[in-house]
Amino acid sequence: MKRPLIIAAGVTALCGSAIAIAQVVDGLDLKAVQARGDAAEAEARAFAEQVKTRGDAMRAEAQDTADGGHANLERLAAASKGDQGAVVDLDAMVRGADFKGEAGQAPQLIVFVSLSMPPESLKPLLRDVSRAGGIAVFQGFPGNSVKAFSEGLAKVIDDQSEYHALGVDPRLFRAFNVTSVPQIVAVSSDFDLCDGFHCTTQAPPHDRIMGNVTLRYALETFAQGGGPGAPVAAHALKALGSGG
Repeated sequence: MKRPLIIAAGVTALCGSAIAIAQVVDGLDLKAVQARGDAAEAEARAFAEQVKTRGDAMRAEAQDTADGGHANLERLAAASKGDQGAVVDLDAMVRGADFKGEAGQAPQLIVFVSLSMPPESLKPLLRDVSRAGGIAVFQGFPGNSVKAFSEGLAKVIDDQSEYHALGVDPRLFRAFNVTSVPQIVAVSSDFDLCDGFHCTTQAPPHDRIMGNVTLRYALETFAQGGGPGAPVAAHALKALGSGG
């Protein structure tokens, strides 16, 4: 009569073993694994919050950079009306230059120009660059004079809104090894410019055309060619519109 009790006791023992097996499988402590999983989830949430905070900070930084660029133009205009021998601090100008977009990158449509170009060529080029959303970049100031630079621009710019598409940055000239102008460049991706004047940025894959051609011709050539700068060129063409 004791046999059924023994069987019942055996079943109880088996159940206890099942519970033990449920807690430890192949030497793994499942409770510990679960605890680590909970910790990883908490870390993931913290990381996501950190990324969001960093994104907010980057947006604020981008706005500060843009504000600095516009302030540079105001200082340039003010200097040109003042001291005849005013000399620009090129380092300071570049540090605050409005060449960086919302993520802090260099421009993707770059037109290298100079005030030494014939006005009949430079004037429509600057107008179209502004409309297409690119940047017209000068290597420096004539004789390092703000006044000479401002006076030269006044001869080739009719609409004040075109000033937002101007830049002065020798780093871009070095990055793309530009030794003559005009040159029109459409790059394949965002890229960051190095700081200071003693470094050279590695230029990303890009399309380039040299010589006295219209911006529309260059953009159409890039877009139709399907090269690394084709997407940027296609977008710029839409912004440029049907006129011009």
